[in-house]
Formats: sequence, C-alpha cells, structure tokens
Amino acid sequence: MITTKFRAAVSALFLGAAVLAISISPADAAVRAAVGKPLQEAQSLAGAGNYTAAMAKVNQAAGVGGLSGEESRVIAQMRAYISSKSSATGGKGKLSADYRAGRWSSVIADADSMRGQLDANDMAAVATAYYKMGNYTGCVRYIRGHFGNSATDTVLKIQMACAFNANDDEAQTSALEQLVARNGTPEYWGQLLKAAEHTRGLKDHQTLDIYRIKLRTGTMNGAQDYTLLAKLAIELGFPAEAMDVQQKGADAKLLAGDSATRLMNLTKTQIAANQASWASRLAAAKRAPSGDALIKLGEELWSQGKANDAIGLIQAGIAKDKTDLNDAQIRLGMAYLGAGQKDAAQRAFAKVKDEPKAAMIAHLWALYARK
Repeated sequence: MITTKFRAAVSALFLGAAVLAISISPADAAVRAAVGKPLQEAQSLAGAGNYTAAMAKVNQAAGVGGLSGEESRVIAQMRAYISSKSSATGGKGKLSADYRAGRWSSVIADADSMRGQLDANDMAAVATAYYKMGNYTGCVRYIRGHFGNSATDTVLKIQMACAFNANDDEAQTSALEQLVARNGTPEYWGQLLKAAEHTRGLKDHQTLDIYRIKLRTGTMNGAQDYTLLAKLAIELGFPAEAMDVQQKGADAKLLAGDSATRLMNLTKTQIAANQASWASRLAAAKRAPSGDALIKLGEELWSQGKANDAIGLIQAGIAKDKTDLNDAQIRLGMAYLGAGQKDAAQRAFAKVKDEPKAAMIAHLWALYARK
C-alpha cells in the first residue's frame, strides 16, 4: 500500500512547482498500489521531461476502478502538475513565461513554432514583443498579417506606435481610422484629423472641410482653430457658417476682444452682401455651361442649415458638363448628411476616387457619417 508518505511527497511536488501552489493535506485514507505506483512513475517521467509518458501513467491510474475520493484527488492534482510543467517548457506556457520575463525574441520564436495554435491574446503578446525589440516594421507586418479587421483597440494602438516609429504613415492612418470607426472618441478623431491636416498640397477648401469635421467631433484646439475656420469660411464665401463658428467660439469663452469683434463685423458685412446678390448669382449659375457655380451655391445653402434645398442645386450642377465631379460628390454627400440621409451620403462619398486628396476628404466625411 502507498500511504500518507506518498501523498506528502505529491504535496511537496505541487508546492515546488513554478506554476502551481496546491497543498494536499495529509489524510488517513491510503492510496492503493494499483493507483500509487503509476503515479510515482508519472512523477519520475515528468521530472525527466517525458510528459507524454507521464500523462499516460496518470491515465493508467485513473483507469483503476473503484477510486476513493483521496485517490481521485491525487490523480487530478498529478494531472494538473504534469500539464502545467509541460506548458512551462513549451507551447503557450513557454510563450507566456518568456513574455513575463521580457525574452522578446523567444516570444516570437515560440509563436513561430505554434502557428495555427495562437489566440488573439497570444498574438497581441507577439506584436508587443516586436515593438519591445524595436522591430517596428516587423510589428506592423505581423499585426496586419494576423489580425485583419479583428484587431482589438490595444493591438491597433500597438500598430500605431510601431507604424509611427517605422515612418509608415499608411499603417498608422489605417489603425487610427479603425479606432475612429469603432469608437469615435475625440482623442482618436483629433489624431486622425491632425494627420490629415498635415497632408501636403491641400487646397484651402480641403482644409476648411477638415476643420468642419473638427468642429463636429469636438476636436477644435483653442481660439486659433475657431478663428482659422471662420476666416476660411469667409474667404470661400460661407459667411453664415463663419458666424456660427464665431458664436460657438464665443460661447466657449475662446473668442473675445478687438480682433474677434473685427472678424464678426466683417462676417456680418459678407452675410449682407451674399443675401443681396443671391438672386443674380443663382441666375448666372443656371446659365453657366459648367455646374460648379450651382454646386458652390448648394454648399452655401448647406452652410446655412438648408440641406434639403442644397441637394437639389448640387444635383442640378452635377447634371451639367465640365463639372468637378469629385468636389460635387463631396458637397452632395455633406448635403445628404445634413438632411439626415446617411446611406445616400455614404454612396456620394464613395464615388470620390480619382484624386487622392479629394478621396481623403470624402473618406473622412464618410467616417463621420457613420456616427
């Protein structure tokens, strides 16, 4: 018979294991030899690193009929011990141990040897290992190759950090766009719009469009942003929009003083001039061979909050020849969005593909339309 002495040895075995801390209280009940002998052999085999043979011995012990509660408990604990010990020296257990110890190259090697066996948490650990090693290009390649659209926010943040250090603007923007589409927080919008704002060769109208989204996503940065947006709106012929921007800046206690007053007076003058010339400008736009003037007037109506009226004018402009269709589809998408027709807005934005900067503006508005 194998008595309490064997059970005490098993208890010590578990207490000494790095991954387990299980104690077995001494018990009077004996473990029969038919159970205890294969368990002793399992212990020796596990100590020698032969975990497959060790587990076979545990299964042999478990196959003995009429197990007592004590015998079942010792078998279960021996099984857990062997599983834990084998995992600590290979497989996911080794990957986890290497990660905790900061052995980053070993984490990557562990993952390479376990292809097809890793879950999302394991792959996030591998991405972190690439980052910690300073292999930023490898980090981006690993994330984009293993996660697709299923990356968690944490993984996307790792991608952003790696892409930044690798000077990979496309990968950084892609991660940001996924975070924006998923969460839409001012933090992510702010980073995305800041990157867009620094695109080389933007036209003033495209900068205006970026700042329009900044206003709508709560990412305006102080008085300078309100002032710039208002000035661009006045310059491009949208004084009613400029008035609204200035009022929001004043309400936020950011715009005040002589300069703000002068800008407000200029805005009022421009509003009056636009109202007085509306009929003649509309007639001229209808006579023009190009539809650009009609589209501009449609955008002006949109800027005044008259989105439904804007849609008709913009569509009339699109129907004419020699029209800037990329700009027209952006304005039509904005008008549809202002009218609450989100699906129609998305279809309009999706038609902007030919010119990279125009496509970027349309894409930003499409992201905003998903809110």
